[in-house]
Amino acid sequence: MSDTAVGSRAFREGYAQPSRQARGVVSVPRSVPEYLVAGKDPERPALIMSGEERSYGEVIAGSLTIAQWLVRSGAHKGERVTLLAENGYFWVIAYLGTLLAGMVSVPLAPTIENEDLRDILGATEPAFALVQAKLLRRVGVQLANISCLTDRQVSASNMMPTAENMTRLPVDAGLPPVFEDDLAAVIFTSGSTGRPRGVMLSHSNIIANTDSIVEYLRLTPRDRVMTVLPFYYCFGTSLLHTHLRAGGTLVIHPGIMYPQRLLERMGETECTGFAGVPSHYQIILRRSSLKKMRFPHLRYVQQAGGHLAPSFIRELREALPSVQIFIMYGQTEATARLSYLPPELIETKAGSVGKGIPGVKLQVVNEGGQPVQPGEIGEIVAEGSNIAKGYWRAAEETAAKFRVGKLYTGDLATIDDEGFIYIVDRASDFLKCGGKRVSCSAIEEVLLEFAGLLEAAVISMPDEVLGEAPKAFVVTRNGDGANLKRELQDFCKLRLPLPLVPKQILIVDSLPKNGAGKVLKSVLKEMPNPMQELVEDARSATN
Repeated sequence: MSDTAVGSRAFREGYAQPSRQARGVVSVPRSVPEYLVAGKDPERPALIMSGEERSYGEVIAGSLTIAQWLVRSGAHKGERVTLLAENGYFWVIAYLGTLLAGMVSVPLAPTIENEDLRDILGATEPAFALVQAKLLRRVGVQLANISCLTDRQVSASNMMPTAENMTRLPVDAGLPPVFEDDLAAVIFTSGSTGRPRGVMLSHSNIIANTDSIVEYLRLTPRDRVMTVLPFYYCFGTSLLHTHLRAGGTLVIHPGIMYPQRLLERMGETECTGFAGVPSHYQIILRRSSLKKMRFPHLRYVQQAGGHLAPSFIRELREALPSVQIFIMYGQTEATARLSYLPPELIETKAGSVGKGIPGVKLQVVNEGGQPVQPGEIGEIVAEGSNIAKGYWRAAEETAAKFRVGKLYTGDLATIDDEGFIYIVDRASDFLKCGGKRVSCSAIEEVLLEFAGLLEAAVISMPDEVLGEAPKAFVVTRNGDGANLKRELQDFCKLRLPLPLVPKQILIVDSLPKNGAGKVLKSVLKEMPNPMQELVEDARSATN
């Protein structure tokens, strides 16, 4: 039997594939799609969206449809495929189909700017693009020289088989063998502090990270996760990977703009889980009636993608006293997840991101590469099968961050006597104030304790005396107001050393964020100072 026949049948029926070790090859023939959905009950719901459900059988059928189209269109193993779509059935089958065909998925934000799209297309040189039809009006010019397939064409019977008639296709679909060490995806980082870089993830990277997350979350086929995170973001993709692997269900909701409706839908669909970044929890806690609602099916919530202030964690625990809260830490360069704090330690280890997930070794090291002592600050270094291959066509950046099989994260942290990790901040998110390095997130924590604030972000600004000083952008519950500004200024002076009180405070309607909900501090640094919004320098006050 050919490798092709074995690979296709294993995906459809969940059969084990023969090891290549007998032929003197180390890599095992196992692709991410086979690992995730092969052998699942075809009738079980995999995806629930507004007005429709898609079963595991439909996910398998649709993925094979995409894979066959790519191969029949002349695709070669290892070529890149751009993916531009919103969360939904098409995104899932386009992603899995690309990987099943032995090609490399490059998922991008559907809201990507034309300039960024042009740069990424130039860097990755895709052979094909899988695109949601409604996006073509905006990005079609950029894709003019690339073979495209849209969601409408996938559903058109005159173009290719649909999920309903997929069962009539031959088992041997003519697909190439795919192995665990093959490149699966190039995921471009969120770029919250600079230019996005393409992180190269292999099938084995994804499988290793997924196994670890499924293990510590104890996911089962009964789990349903409310999904607002975009799939092109590594946190969102990890939700897809883990819940498909467990045989669970993803309930896809269009974002966080209407948090009350989001919570209502969580109850209606009997979700057992929710995952979000800090801004999601801030919005839910401030702009919904979460504290008055009950979620009898909700088992856990996950928080990653940045630092959630302790005040919000306390509120979340009070609102959901019987729900497990997982505080987690990760990077795209680690596929998604690096550490988690067990929910039962959320009080005794407040502020910690825990320890390494199963299969991941974490150390905090000093500039000499030696482990730090408790209380000392160093850089988090990670080692495990989930660590990426490097950056796409960026040898120097890869050499700087990936060294001797280890990932140097650029995140600064301390440890306690038991080895639990406490992130201080990203190395790039510090300001040097009076010769001392100060974490912007530490100032943000204080600001967010003020009852009238919804969101806060701190960056550095030049200061003639101190070198750099904090500059704060805040979103308030009741909008602008001189009294509110004065109260906030006084509030900070009572809780922060005077040099750390923001030199300027700007009240804004909203903070700029990427599609994953992360604050774009690079955008804040470029914003002009509207003089009517500036708060006087707190350090010049005499009281």
